[in-house]
Amino acid sequence: MSQTASWQHRLAERGVDRRLWLLLPATVFVLLLFIYPFLYGLSLSFQPLKGGGALANYQKFFNDAYQRDTIATTLKIALPAALLNVLAAVPIAFRMRGRFRGKRLLTTVLVVPITLGTVLTAQGLLNYLGPTGWFNRILMAVHLIDDPIRLTNNYWGVFFSLIITGFPFAFLLVLSYLSGIDPTLERAAATLGASRAQRFRRITLPLLAPGLATTFLLTFVLAFSVFPSAVLVGNPAGSTRVISLAAYQAAYEQYDYAYASAIAMIMGVVELVVVAIVLLWRSRLYTGSTGGKG
Repeated sequence: MSQTASWQHRLAERGVDRRLWLLLPATVFVLLLFIYPFLYGLSLSFQPLKGGGALANYQKFFNDAYQRDTIATTLKIALPAALLNVLAAVPIAFRMRGRFRGKRLLTTVLVVPITLGTVLTAQGLLNYLGPTGWFNRILMAVHLIDDPIRLTNNYWGVFFSLIITGFPFAFLLVLSYLSGIDPTLERAAATLGASRAQRFRRITLPLLAPGLATTFLLTFVLAFSVFPSAVLVGNPAGSTRVISLAAYQAAYEQYDYAYASAIAMIMGVVELVVVAIVLLWRSRLYTGSTGGKG
């Protein structure tokens, strides 16, 4: 007992709290499932299958327009989808932060898409928005169109899929941030004669903006890694050939794991660039207390 107490005392003198040992399992988990795979993939990307130098895989990717264009294709899908999810979540979450009858039921309906998964969502889009789906059949039945509108197996199919699957995350995050803003701030502004629009623009939005930036980043990262939707409701050989699909083809069709690792590293760098830009903008926003419970 005395030796244990002495050991704990020495750790305390060095500023080591024994409760920090509780972090050990989580640290091992992160090292095994995140850090090690990343470092292994990074090192593998510098070992080209056919030789040619450490950067051969990266040169191969950027010298091939068919591969290089997957970056722009993925950004064209992910950025608008993430932005629309955030913009759509704000007014709905703003309305639902108060108490009203049926709030729990409506919240459940809004977050149900989380439980569907991308495959079931894609199947639903094909059934409703496909060339022979209900949407086109209704429009043709009332003679609004003569030929079916192409809303699947192209850009729009993937875009709609990302909106459906990404909106619940954006909504829940925005709702949590709004719940952390003290409502008495708005009431105080109202007593001073501020209109509802002025209160939102001058009080709520500045306090909410850092949270919106974080929400945008999380939904962007979710959308940027799109893969099943690009295949099931997109055009994987053309307009929706995203960078994750390029990495998959390199690994499991060409069996060039080093090249696939290089593409994955490029994918990560592009995401980090977008994250850095948004975080730089976020750092210039108001970051003080919101005065609420959040």
